[in-house]
Amino acid sequence: MTDFNPAHARLFPEQGLSLGLMTPVAARGLADPLEACRVARLADDLGFAALWTRDVPLMVPQGPDATASALDDPFLWLGMLAAATERIVIGTAAIVLPLRQPLQVAKSALTLDRISGGRFVLGLGSGDRPEEFAAFGEDLQGRAGTFRERWSLLRAALSPEPSERAPVLQATDGYDVLPAPARRIPMLVVGTARQSLQWIAREAEGWATYHREETAQEGRIGLWQQALAQSGGAPKPFVQSMLLDLQADPTAPAEPLPLGLKVGRDGLRAYLQRVHAQGVAHVMFNLVDNGRPVDDVLGEIGEHVLPDTRR
Repeated sequence: MTDFNPAHARLFPEQGLSLGLMTPVAARGLADPLEACRVARLADDLGFAALWTRDVPLMVPQGPDATASALDDPFLWLGMLAAATERIVIGTAAIVLPLRQPLQVAKSALTLDRISGGRFVLGLGSGDRPEEFAAFGEDLQGRAGTFRERWSLLRAALSPEPSERAPVLQATDGYDVLPAPARRIPMLVVGTARQSLQWIAREAEGWATYHREETAQEGRIGLWQQALAQSGGAPKPFVQSMLLDLQADPTAPAEPLPLGLKVGRDGLRAYLQRVHAQGVAHVMFNLVDNGRPVDDVLGEIGEHVLPDTRR
């Protein structure tokens, strides 16, 4: 059995479903660091399993309202959250690997894993913004192959096994990035990264994808489980992100949103029970700023939703 860092068991318990938060939580523009740390500590105290952040290299306008996202560097951001918390996992969802030098990613990942006490999970994607690839001098059309090549070197650099670290030493004339970690840092593919599910099932510790209508998502989970069976390996987790507009009325019925739901806590509990039964191991919430105080939303989930997910 693979010896993973403590983050793996926290994210993927043997029983129950775990919940995480995309950070900054319900923020408009760049988040205030002190407030972000306070919210992170609250989430940790309430029993959320993870705090996630995205990699947004450039402020490229996107979406129907053509707004530009502005996020701090993901590794520095997670280092701040790690220092502010004690138990909660910190993770990337996802680093745009074709736009980053893999040995530099390895340095950041090994450092975050060390300073957090093994609470780090590395999610990786292939990116999709042509403007970023042009600015970084990378080939947009060839990003699938670039992702695989950089994944292999990054995997070697993060491995605790001496026999797996040879590619790093070959690439650096014998110099290591940092000492090998005591335990393996989980690596997830976020989206498909333009890879086959069979490749993801073989290479990654899990697959993270987006919210879909329940029947469609059940089909995706079935394809994932089929790919795992074809790879001949052990079961691996299915992770789902979800835009969540949690209503103050606990009985508010579920209404579909792009990539999520507008719903009261009773409907959210029922929804999570259904997707967990389908095979979802972890759900990361991206909270909508609907005017409710963040503390109220997190407190409601912590008191009325989280206890049911642990069964």
